[in-house]
Formats: sequence, structure tokens, C-alpha cells
Amino acid sequence: MSNKTYQNELPRALQHILEREPDNDHATPTRRRFLKMVGAGGLALGAFPHLLMAQQDTGTAAPTLKPTQQPSAFVHIAPSGEVTVTINRLEFGQGVQTGLPMILAEELDADWSLVRSRNGSNDVAYHDPLFGIHLTGGSTAIKHSYTQYRELGARARAMLIAAAAERWDVDVATLRTETGMVLGPEGRKAGYGELAQAAMALPVPETVTLKDPAQFRIIGKATTRIDAEAKSSGKQDFGIDMHLPGQLTAVVARPPVFGGKLTSVDDSAARAVRGVKAVLRVALDGGGQGVAVVADGYWQATQGRDALKLQWDTTSVEKVDSEKQLAQYRELAGQPGPRQFEADMSPLATAPHQLEAEFIFPYLAHAAMEPLNCTVQLGQDDAQLWVGTQIPGTDGAAAARVLGLQPEQVQVHVQTAGGGFGRRGVGTSDFVVMACEVANAARTAGLNGPIRTLWSREDDIKGGYYRPMHLHRARIGFDDQGKVLAWEHALVGQSIVAGTLFEAGMIKNGIDSTATEGMRDPYPLPMQLTVHHPKVNVPVLWWRSVGSTHTAFVMETLIDDIARATRQDPVAYRMALFGDQSPRHKAALQLAVEQSGYGKTPLADGRAWGVAVHESFSSVVAYVVQASVQDGKPVLHRATVGVHCNLAVNPRSVQAQVQGAAIMGLSMCLPGAAITLKDGQVQQSNFGDFSVPRITDAFDIDVHIVPSAQPPTGMGEPGLPPLAPAFANAIASITGKSIRNLPFQLD
Repeated sequence: MSNKTYQNELPRALQHILEREPDNDHATPTRRRFLKMVGAGGLALGAFPHLLMAQQDTGTAAPTLKPTQQPSAFVHIAPSGEVTVTINRLEFGQGVQTGLPMILAEELDADWSLVRSRNGSNDVAYHDPLFGIHLTGGSTAIKHSYTQYRELGARARAMLIAAAAERWDVDVATLRTETGMVLGPEGRKAGYGELAQAAMALPVPETVTLKDPAQFRIIGKATTRIDAEAKSSGKQDFGIDMHLPGQLTAVVARPPVFGGKLTSVDDSAARAVRGVKAVLRVALDGGGQGVAVVADGYWQATQGRDALKLQWDTTSVEKVDSEKQLAQYRELAGQPGPRQFEADMSPLATAPHQLEAEFIFPYLAHAAMEPLNCTVQLGQDDAQLWVGTQIPGTDGAAAARVLGLQPEQVQVHVQTAGGGFGRRGVGTSDFVVMACEVANAARTAGLNGPIRTLWSREDDIKGGYYRPMHLHRARIGFDDQGKVLAWEHALVGQSIVAGTLFEAGMIKNGIDSTATEGMRDPYPLPMQLTVHHPKVNVPVLWWRSVGSTHTAFVMETLIDDIARATRQDPVAYRMALFGDQSPRHKAALQLAVEQSGYGKTPLADGRAWGVAVHESFSSVVAYVVQASVQDGKPVLHRATVGVHCNLAVNPRSVQAQVQGAAIMGLSMCLPGAAITLKDGQVQQSNFGDFSVPRITDAFDIDVHIVPSAQPPTGMGEPGLPPLAPAFANAIASITGKSIRNLPFQLD
């Protein structure tokens, strides 16, 4: 469904909700019924996600305000003064459950000790205000909603002040706010909780004046996350923890090759397993077929699945072999194709120095801590989903298609997720569609309760949607001073966005922009970049930091190679290339250098410095690392990081994101960090053969932020790309041999 079509569906969605029976538990109340509830329960601003419609009906909302601009969907102030802020993104570790409330609370002048947060839904109010769709991705949460949440807080504050002015019969100009209180002349004061009900009935101001950043008392302060206690104590609920009355659990047997179909099913032993309620054939993503086992719980369902005897037909689908695929990619790299950059390559033939390199990057699994899951409850003419999703609107629309409903008849309750790294933002909505297929089949089989479809770790590793395999080939000519005269480059890898709703805006001239992001810039290089996007029977998807997972490694190791070949310090060489055109790159790198002691602090025997700097998602991150080779294995000891993300809303979250991204970046370097295929089957199945860093691989890491008052940029992903090239550059300094593959291959 196109963005335009989806947006056109939304008014019907709102109309449908208003027309529901008033006794329906999930209905939006009429304004009269709502005010009655307010009197009984003390509800205030934002008591219902769809309350903004009630304001619109009575003319109290500014006529030109969008749903994303109206406080009623985002702010709930209880009589106690507790402020609950609804977030318009998926919280899956990046900290938006704290960062977004901090922004709103700043302009609201709330008492931070009384601020809480809650998840949103697929309501139109929770669209990304710039993209116009529901989306958590591209490190855009704070970047895109910074002004939005400031204005939401300022509008709510203005309404509270107006309510106090009416109560006291004074001019609003005589009132001010301070930590959850409205203060007036002659010592008058009222808490937000006292004023919220009256404030809710007042018009929403169309324009508001925002604070000068110099007045901030919440934004920019290192703040403990709202969810820290729940997550550290085990109290936090995730999608996998859903428990509804009468709920059953389903697991699905999938074909060994993507797109395979069933030829026979012997489910007699599975049906005999105690607790198994049904064995159902279901359609799968990409035209494949599977078998769902529905049972009282996960253990019974998996026991039933293990007892199935299935035969598959894979004759009509491509059976990918990683070794053969690499040979095909190498052949493609030498052929003409679409070009991202054009430059004169004639200087290559006469350049004083030439460098040739080939890089290989394997498929990577997302392997989030919480495996995929989705709980579906079907009603008579509607459905509810509980799922940790990055795109609740898209997933809700996909669910509607499967269930034979309209998008407005599907309500998505966004659940906190235990990681995702892009896997919960799939254009095909594969895991949500599968859960709906299971729920549909279960109802047909007479099972009418909610169905929670769970993935095992093995399902997750083998289940598709990987970071694509890529091959890069470079041929560079440069002079004695390191000036690049010509850079001929070829890139081969599957397109992530082809066939998705992002294709129109992100594929130009046959080139997927996610594959080439990070190439060349910020270095002023004469590059000719040729790109090939072969079609392969392996589902692919963005993986934390997307194209920069491979382009940063290519660019930053090759820049180091040129510096070494011309006997230049890698930091000085980069600074010279930046010139005056990249002040944020220079600031981030200089901060990392200064804080690390690079060039000044003596290193322990056997250690070497490694440097890399890269911009992704509008933020610049520079690494200066110390590494060694011990018993033939690369070891990372310390990383000092300089970050330029403009204004850091919560410096503590920025530090946490870089720390987590650095460990994930390390995972690309270590042996076993690859997904490979043989005869069409994924060869890895769990953490025994798809390795992630262990605690023994952890290293010291110091994160430093360049001070700035400019609007914030993204930080969920930018900390990952420069780690691997900085590590590789340190190892190359020790061994004298550049690293061309991830994971590292020192032999």
C-alpha cells in the first residue's frame, strides 16, 4: 500500500471508531460520556488516544493543527500531578521512552520526578511528523520529533495557564509555570493535576513560543532512563510476555529453503502431544508454505512441531550457495552497470601509486535478544494486535489484508521490544502477516481465543531478512602526497528497498541509496562508483546502520592504506582531507584524539592505535582504539569515541547507544559472525554457530560528546560503523597487512 493510499484510509479509520457501540470496551467515548468519566475517574489531558477527535468535534482544537500536533493524544495529567507521555515510536533499547518525555516535559515545565511514559499505537496521531507514516528507524525518533514534542509540551502548558487564568480571573501574562505548578500574583499557585480537567476543554493554541535553549533544565541533562528499574529488575514486559484470557501459543515449521512448499504432512504424532490444539497449514512470506502447531503453551507447541513429519518441494526455487554466490558477485563487479558517481578515470594509468582491493561482507542476522512474536485477537468485525513493531501502521494495514478487514478495523498495541536492529521494520510485515495467517486458520479450526505466535532462536537465525551480502572492488591511483587522482569502485549486493513502499523514493537510476550511503563523503575524491543489485532468493533487510555497515569499513580502511603508503599520520591525513568543508567531522575526531592520548600516551608493548570517523544518519562518530594480536587473534582493548550529534537531549542515552553500537560493531569482526548458505539452506541456527561478543570480548570504552545547541540528530545507529575499521586499522599497523573481510581473516 502506498503512503498516499494509507493516509487516505485514516479518516475512515477514525470514522469507524466513532461509530462503534458506546458500550464497546475499545470504543472512543462521546464528549459527553468522556466528561462524565472525567468526573468519576479524574482523567485529564490525553485520557484516550483518539480524544483529539472530541476536541475537533467541539471546535476546541486549532483548525489547522494535525493530529500529530495536538496534546490530547500525547499528554495525560492525573489529579496527583503525574504526567504520562505517550511516545510515537517503538522503544527497543534506544531510549526514546525517556528522551521524548524529556523534550515534552521541558516545554511543559513538568516536575520530572512525576513524568512517566507509555507506548502508542497505529493511531494517526503517532505518525512520524516528517514522513507522514508510522516509523521507528533511520535514527529519526529524536531528530524528527524534537520540535514536535517541544510544541506539544508548550501547547499543554499554555492550556494549563489559560485554565488557571480563568479560575483566578487574571491576565495570562501575569502567570508563569515552574516544575508542575502554575504560579500567579499574590502567591496564588495550582498544581497541574488541579487544572488538567479544565485545561482539556480549552482551545489548543495553534502557535506557541518555545524556550531559549539557555533556559533548559531537563534537556541536555544526563538522566536515568524511565524504564531502567523495570528492565534491570526483570519487571519490564515485552511483546513475548503477552498473556490474555484464553490465549494459546503457536509455532510454525518453515521450509528448509526460502519459498519452499509442502508436498505432504503427517501430523498424527504432533496431534497426540498433550496440550496441542490444532495443526494448521499456513501461507508464508515469499510464497512459501508452513505448518503451525497451536497449543496451550510454547513447550507443548514446540514438542508438537518436533513431532511433525513433513516433505517439501523446493524444485522451483533458487537454492543459494554462498561460495557460488561470491563467484557470481566477482563476475558482476567487472561488468558495466548503473553509476552513482562519475569521474575521469584516465589518471589511473599514470598515477605514481596504485592500490587495488576487494572486500567481502557476509549476510548478517539481527539476532535481537527477544525473538519475534505477535499476539492476535480476532473480533467479530475487528482485530487487535500486540506486537513490538517499528511500523505499526504498515503492519496494521498488512494484517487487515490478511484478515479481510479494513485498516481502521485493526488496532495495533505497540509493545516494548527486546531489541530489533531493523528486523521489526519489515516492508512485507512477514512476522505479523504470519501471525494473522495462524489466527485466521485457528478460527477456521474452531479456536476463537487470542493466538500468540512465537519464534524460537533457531527460527530467528534461519528465518530470513538478513543484512545483505556485499562485495566491493576498488582501484585507486594517488600521488606521493596522498592526493587521490582517480578512484574506480564497484559495489555488488542485493537491494533492500526494491519491492517495498520505500522503493520510489530510495532507488534512483537503478541504485538503492541504502547500499551506497557513506561512500566517498566527506572526502573530496574523484570517484566512479558502479553498482549492481542482483536478485537472490535470500530475504534482506536493513541492519543497524544499514549501508554504513560496509561502506564505512571500505572507506576508512582504504583512507588508512593511502596514509600508510605515503607515510602520513592517519589523523593528520584525514584532517587535511576534511579541510574547511567538514567541521563536525573534524570536531568529533579531534575530541576523540585529545581524550584518547593518541600520539602522546605510550602504548603497552604489542598494541597499536587505530582511527576511523564516519557520518551516518546526520551524526558523526570518530573512534580512536587500542588493539593487539594475541595468539594470532585480534584483541580490542580500548576505544575512545568522539560524537557530534548536535544537541544531546540525554547525554546518558547517547553514551549508552554508542557503547551498545560498539559491541555490535565488534560482532562483525569476530569469527563466526556470518550467515552462509549451502544448497539453499542457512547453515547457522543458534549462538553456537552465529557468534556474538561475549563478556570476555568486552573492552574499555569512553564516550565524549561535542557540545552543541543545534537541533539533535540521530544516535541509535551512528556509533556502529566506525568501530570495525578503526579496529582493522590498528591490526593492519601491527601486521602490515590490510584487512579486507568481515569478520576478520588474519591469515
